[in-house]
Amino acid sequence: MATLDNYREIIKDILKSHAKNTDPDIECQLIFDTENDHYQLLEVGWQGLNRIYACYIHLDIKQEKIWIQQNMTEADLGQELVNRGIPASDIVLGLQPPYKRPYTQYSVA
Repeated sequence: MATLDNYREIIKDILKSHAKNTDPDIECQLIFDTENDHYQLLEVGWQGLNRIYACYIHLDIKQEKIWIQQNMTEADLGQELVNRGIPASDIVLGLQPPYKRPYTQYSVA
């Protein structure tokens, strides 16, 4: 349980570090669902007449592994997690098709 709590805190810290908004009309939202272990970084708002709604980062914890479900940033989230002490074997690139996962340094599932 301590590992799971640690993973949750690391994920929250990483998402907070990426939550930088420079446009006052666009709100940066952090979603921390610790009951179901879903974590997201969203942008919501308006840019002129265009609606902005985007999920930039989505991480889940499933079966005690961190799944990177979405990464629309230039950051290497897997490496950030490893740098914070999470073993690569506990990280799954859910945004990659299952047939590609064995060719990464991370877990296949």
